[in-house]
Amino acid sequence: MFVSSFDPFHNLALSSIVAAVPIILFLLCLTVFKMKGIHAALVTLVVTIVVSILVFKLPVGIASAGIAEGVVQGIFPIGYIIIMAVWLYKVSVESGKFQVIQDSIAGISRDQRIQLLLIGFSFNAFLEGAAGFGVPIAICAVLLVQLGFKPLQAAMFCLIANGASGAFGAIGIPVGIINTLGLKGGLTAAEVSAFTAYTLPIINFTIPFLLIFILNGLKGIKEVLPAILVTSSVYTFVQIFITVFMGPELADIIPSLLAMGALAVFCMKWQPKNIYRVDESDTSVTARHSVKTIAAAWSPFYFLTGLVLVWSLPSFKALFLPTGALSKAVILYQIPGTFNEALQKGIAIKLDLIGATGTAILLAVLLTVATSPKINLGAAFGLLGKTIKELWIPVATICFILAIAKLTTYGGLTAAMGQAVAKTGGIFPLLSPILGWIGVFMTGSVVNNNTLFAPIQVTAGHTIGTSPALLVSANTAGGVMAKLISPQSIAIATASVGEVGRESELLKMTLKYSISLVAFVCIWTFILSLVL
Repeated sequence: MFVSSFDPFHNLALSSIVAAVPIILFLLCLTVFKMKGIHAALVTLVVTIVVSILVFKLPVGIASAGIAEGVVQGIFPIGYIIIMAVWLYKVSVESGKFQVIQDSIAGISRDQRIQLLLIGFSFNAFLEGAAGFGVPIAICAVLLVQLGFKPLQAAMFCLIANGASGAFGAIGIPVGIINTLGLKGGLTAAEVSAFTAYTLPIINFTIPFLLIFILNGLKGIKEVLPAILVTSSVYTFVQIFITVFMGPELADIIPSLLAMGALAVFCMKWQPKNIYRVDESDTSVTARHSVKTIAAAWSPFYFLTGLVLVWSLPSFKALFLPTGALSKAVILYQIPGTFNEALQKGIAIKLDLIGATGTAILLAVLLTVATSPKINLGAAFGLLGKTIKELWIPVATICFILAIAKLTTYGGLTAAMGQAVAKTGGIFPLLSPILGWIGVFMTGSVVNNNTLFAPIQVTAGHTIGTSPALLVSANTAGGVMAKLISPQSIAIATASVGEVGRESELLKMTLKYSISLVAFVCIWTFILSLVL
């Protein structure tokens, strides 16, 4: 905070209401005014500039520096990761490897309950971790339809299953972005990642049961219980280990790969007695491939997993610290005129060019091209151009939202809102996940949600004496439950299965599950706030 007071009106209620104007405006622009995300973010940024400078007396130089910092961080490292992840996916498709991956998953069992666990849950989580931003819902819904599921049914399953992986989409960005926000007390993404292990594993373990129950009732759960237990156990316990000891980057990728592998191996020795098909007359056969072909097809994601794992190691990260061997590879630019004597800090822009996770993904892309005879470097860079063209608007939107977050933090707006919200006292942890649920419903993004509301959660946590990491993890978990019903997710799902115009039907199908899950997160967060 670079202002003398977060209460310019000397009335906390009034100051907090004015401080909330940008966020309320952003939500209104998305819902009532039906504006596109980038237009809503741009309008909100302009209003935030006015409020922070004229009302909260944020110096113009600091405001300008905060905007620059937010925009740069939106491009690097966040936009860098997003573009590289989606580029890797496109290269794997163009090389023909992705089709083999699809066939290898679908060929494990003809039972559609098993296929739902493999594709709707595990592969969905893998794509969420590798690419995110709607890719898993679109791809997996189409795959399920190709395997005989009804279109809206397939879309619903993918939306619900995404509730187990949305917190760590696109190489863990929703949690990883915490490191760019400069939160009070120095809260880090690693701390939030560890705290998600108190809540998300319960949901993750339950969702495979829920998917099978929706598809085939209690009868289905009973008949494929061993397969559900293999999937739920492997995914959940591996993710706990990774989120606690390694951080958010691989929290979807490794658990989903191991869950798919474990279920595939298990199904080599076990198949349900009754093979369930949505359409019993369907006799379609999935193409078969050799083990060597399948192993080669998965290579882009072996590269991705291995390289991101190395980039996530503390010993590797230590290379880029001020005392590390590669410290000169880190560009740190202190913006002139922003140093605050009282705070003993200024605003700096940091570019960790080699140590960024996006660079690990870039290397995975280059290795994939080098080992794929069906695609050359020229074609790959052509796909990069298409990827940038497709994603520049989402990345620009993130830049604007990060700029808004910087202004609200430096101008004291976040502190005012946090102090006001904290007036609810010990009851706030019960309401904390709802803030995240609203944020994702409106923005369609857990990344944007955490950018906007994590500072408020942290301020409230410090005020009421509850762990800020717990509240930010609750904000994340509550937000993920809104992925099931956010307009953006619903639109992607209906479009992918050719059911545009039936968005309201799909919303009705997922709404009760979204509400039930966020209600659990609210109650559980409140219990945790009492015992932790």
